Amino acid sequence: MPMIRIRLIGSREQADTVINALHGIDGIEHVEEVDDLMQDMRDDSSSSDLVDDEGGGLFRIEVQASDQRHAGAVRDVVEYEAFNLGAVAEFVEEF
Repeated sequence: MPMIRIRLIGSREQADTVINALHGIDGIEHVEEVDDLMQDMRDDSSSSDLVDDEGGGLFRIEVQASDQRHAGAVRDVVEYEAFNLGAVAEFVEEF
């Protein structure tokens, strides 16, 4: 079964909308938001409340599809929802 890994940059609400849309696809075995193992690390620890620090969050989502056809549907839905929400989605091999 294909595993699709998605990095989504956006708000919590945008991530929840994408995840809910994924749950609505037939042939999807599993949808899970994966925790960030280095959550407390910051790229710029010398600054506080800079514009760059107030950007969208990074959400890691794993989706297990029953076959390649449904994996394609996952990619299509994620691209469509991310575009409409103003979020950014990237498909990756591993997090």
